[in-house]
Order: sequence, then C-alpha cells, then structure tokens
Amino acid sequence: MLAYRHQFHAGAFADVFKHALLAQLVLALEKKDKPFLYLDTHAGIGLYDLMHEWAQKNAEHKEGIELIWARKDAPPEMMPFLDAVRAENADGKLRYYPGSPRVVRGLMRAGDRMVLTELNRKDCEALATLFVRDRQVTVELSDGYQALKAHLPPKERRGLVFIDSSFDRAQEFKRLTQGFAEAYKKFATGVYVLWYPLMEPAVMQAFERRVAATGIRKILQLEISVHPREWTLTLRGCGLLVVNPPFGFEAAACAILAWLWPVLSREKAGGQQVKWLVAE
Repeated sequence: MLAYRHQFHAGAFADVFKHALLAQLVLALEKKDKPFLYLDTHAGIGLYDLMHEWAQKNAEHKEGIELIWARKDAPPEMMPFLDAVRAENADGKLRYYPGSPRVVRGLMRAGDRMVLTELNRKDCEALATLFVRDRQVTVELSDGYQALKAHLPPKERRGLVFIDSSFDRAQEFKRLTQGFAEAYKKFATGVYVLWYPLMEPAVMQAFERRVAATGIRKILQLEISVHPREWTLTLRGCGLLVVNPPFGFEAAACAILAWLWPVLSREKAGGQQVKWLVAE
C-alpha cells in the first residue's frame, strides 16, 4: 500500500490527472440549471504549499503540475483546472496547489452545495479554516465511507461523489468497491468518481472483476501511466472510474489524456486509455 499524507504528494501527476478530469465533470453537471451536491470523501486540507518540507521531500510536483502549468499548448479542456491553479498563484510563481475541494469550489454556482469529509483531525481543522464562513461548504471530521451513508441521497437529487481513498490500508480495493456499491443502491442517478493507483496486473484484474460483478452499468475507465509496467520505485500510474458520466465528458477526457500523457511521461513510458469498463 501507499505511504500517505497528501502533503507529500501534492501536485504530482496523479493530482493533475484527476483534478483536470474532475473540473470537466463539474462543468458538465452545470449544463443543467438544477443545483447539485459535491461530496468529497477524502478531502485532505484543500490547499497545499509546495514549499512545505513534506512537499519538498520527494518534490513530486516537479513531475506533475510544474511540467504543465506554464505551457501554452494546453487544450481548452485543461483550462478550467489550470485556471484554478493560477488563481492560487496570482504572482505567476508556482507555490500553492489546490486540492479537489478548492478546484471544485471555484467552479460551483450559488445554488450548489459541498460536503467535505476528512478523517485526520489536523487536516480536517486546516480544511475547516480554509472554508470558514463559506455557507455553501460543510466540513466534517469523519470516515469517508460513512459519509456516503450519511449524505446520500442528497436533497438536490443530483450529485457528484468523489471517492479519493488514500490506499494506505490493506484491502482498500475491496473497501472501495463495497462502499461505492452500497452508495449506488441509495443514489443510483449520481455521478461517482473512484480514484485508484495502478498496481500489479493481478490486483487490477481482480478489482475490475469485482466492480463489474456489482452489476452497475455505465462505468467509464480512465487511466494514465507515466512509468513502464515493471516500475516499482514510486506510483507508476493511476485511474478513475466514472459512473454515469455526463454527456460530453468522454470526449473531453480523451482530449485531456491525449495531451497530458506525453507531457507528463517525458520518457514516453506507460500510456493512457479511455474505455468503458461496463457499458450502458
């Protein structure tokens, strides 16, 4: 499993991948006037100082956001995410990286609502401070999987649920699948986003079989790998399962990954894919 406090990994390629795609999902939901709930089960601290000693230890942002934030050739689908990063660095120098709560909050409309849950007490306190007096945001100290039970279905009857587990415990693939399946029973029309790390092939195949065995349909699978399959020194790649993706999201995802992978994988190792794990 992965050693975890997100400050160590802030701005890494995995963050760039998932947050660029997450921004597109928010915008897709906003094509309809009705408000929605954004539920983030593992919210972290929301905003990360890349000069913090933890972030500097492995400097993972140098292989992620630092490679793309100043480029002039990014496709339009990348701009909502890049604008979110630039908004936190008004002086034009990259120092702060917005986590998923901050990226999404910048795109929300007046009627939308956000619930952020975080299990680490200090991180939750930092998150609450970041959104103090923001009436559209609720911050809770709780287990993310319990939050799925507590907050679904939402009163808005529309929702984007981001399950971004830290994968710092054994059996997390199983826990992720079970938690998602139980949430889906309560709220089958919601958009779900499940992040996962790429591990050895047998583990990934078992995960895919377990997800497919739930019987849930409309699951789009997106993956990026910036290192070869045999790479073990650090995270080689990661993926998202997007359940009930809004119209137009698949095309946006293809555009993002087609541009992102060759930029992030400077040795052109690994690859990227967008495919249906389970069709409609």
